Amino acid sequence: MNFKLFRILTIILSFFFLTGFVPILSFVGPGVTALTSGNIYKASAQFIVNQRIEKETGKNSLTLIKETLVEDTDKQIKKNSFDEDLRQLVEIRIKMTRQKLDNQNLQKLLKKRIEITRSILDLNNITQ
Repeated sequence: MNFKLFRILTIILSFFFLTGFVPILSFVGPGVTALTSGNIYKASAQFIVNQRIEKETGKNSLTLIKETLVEDTDKQIKKNSFDEDLRQLVEIRIKMTRQKLDNQNLQKLLKKRIEITRSILDLNNITQ
């Protein structure tokens, strides 16, 4: 009995590997699902969905999801990079403007002190 089963499995496996039967993996996934869960409907649906995705996009479902996620993360990274660049630019401009305002205020303060000092000196000259 075991020998018959072994012969049958050997013939089937040799058929798959020696004839170049490439889409074996598309049968393995649903087969594993059917064996582990016992749900033939779920395995059939999984196989049909995978075949439809592959027919529409030319990629299997795992590759399609992976590429979609990579594109989304790339877009997010680019957006964050743009936001960071914009934030740095605004910070630099704010610092430059503050420095200009501080310089203007300092110049006004200096002019005022010079005027006050001149007025004091003039007063002192008058009294002497």
